[in-house]
Amino acid sequence: MSESDVFRALADPTRRAVFERLLAGEKNATELRDGLAISQPAVSQHIAVLRSAGLINEARAGRHTNYSVNPGGLEPLFDWLTRYRVLWPQRVERLKTLLKEMDQ
Repeated sequence: MSESDVFRALADPTRRAVFERLLAGEKNATELRDGLAISQPAVSQHIAVLRSAGLINEARAGRHTNYSVNPGGLEPLFDWLTRYRVLWPQRVERLKTLLKEMDQ
């Protein structure tokens, strides 16, 4: 998936909450809905967006479907951050310089 798909999927706070619940382990849609003020169809829609972005996997077990985090799904996000990582040391050094100047 593309970085845009990942950002779009995680932009919604409810989808982030669903994704974070899956970090604790595999869950079904009912377990993901517990404690959220949304309907079962809404949970299904959020799951579909996360799945289409490649962030979660699904495994059918009889009549139930269990969901889990797809670790590789965040790779486009890491790749995007890596491109901008080269800017961080420069900015940190400028901040250190500014702080030293302010101390004097």
